[in-house]
Parts: sequence; structure tokens; C-alpha cells
Amino acid sequence: MLQEISWEQAIKLASPYPYVLALTVDKQGKPNAIGLGWWTYVSWDPPMIAIAVGPQRYSYECLDHCGEFTLCFPAQDQWRGAWHCGTTSGRGRDKLAEAGFQLLPAKQVKPPLLAGAKVCYECRVEKRLPAGDHELFIARVVAIHGDPTPGRHLYSIGYEKLTAISPDELEILG
Repeated sequence: MLQEISWEQAIKLASPYPYVLALTVDKQGKPNAIGLGWWTYVSWDPPMIAIAVGPQRYSYECLDHCGEFTLCFPAQDQWRGAWHCGTTSGRGRDKLAEAGFQLLPAKQVKPPLLAGAKVCYECRVEKRLPAGDHELFIARVVAIHGDPTPGRHLYSIGYEKLTAISPDELEILG
């Protein structure tokens, strides 16, 4: 039976959410990553993606400066590093190195790609919109990289823990 519930309860009940890392660079060119569940596709043609980032975040400063990011879907075996990047600030530290990630150069944007990820989108911010306590960065996808071999990628459960799911494991309804 439906009943009125809190925002926090709804977030947990509606999960899991695909968990990604958005990589960008700071003013010195140092890569930084933020773990996100708040992202979405917003256009098919041209391909565009939006991410939501709070203005108090170091990653917001980096995005503000760079105007580009890569959106990477970590593989199952990268979960510890991905969670570290989503729960630790990159201000004054290299959390990508701490997480043990190997980075690869992107083809069209300054921020790097995450080696071992299932999919990586190279994105250029085209528009920004304030949205309450976050800002939406709406970006055009300028290049896409992926690993087509079967495997799992990460999902956030209520923004409190991670799980991994493969498209091959899903039950198809209808």
C-alpha cells in the first residue's frame, strides 16, 4: 500500500542507480574524480549527458575551470577505488592514485579516461543550470570508448553502498 514517505526513504527505495566517476582536471591540469549517481542522458541527437554537482565540491571548481569531463562506468573489480573517489575530496590529494586507478589519455578532451572501465564518455559542457543545492552541467558527448566483453558495472544502493550488475543477469519482463 502506498503511503507518504520521506525524500531519504524514496531515494533508498528507488535504488539501485548506475554509479559513475566523472573525471575532470584542476587549474594545474591534475585529474580529479567525483562519484555520481546523479547523472542522466538528456539528448539522443546530438548525444548529451547531464551531471549534477554541488557548488561546495572540489570537483565543481574543476568543472568550472575545465568545462570538460569524462563520464566513466567502473567495472566490478574497481568498486573499492570508485567508492573511495566518491567519498573522499580530491582537494590537496590525488585520490585517483590513492584508489590505484590507471588513467588513459582521452581523444578530444583534457580529462583522462579510466582504464578498465566498461564505458567512458568524453564530454564538453554546453550549458549549466542551477538546481537547488546542485548545478546541472549539460554536456555534448564528443567521443565514446567501451569494453564490449561481458562484465558487471557498479550501481549505488541508496547512496550508501555499491553492488555490481551485468546486463546478462537481468530478468527481462514482457
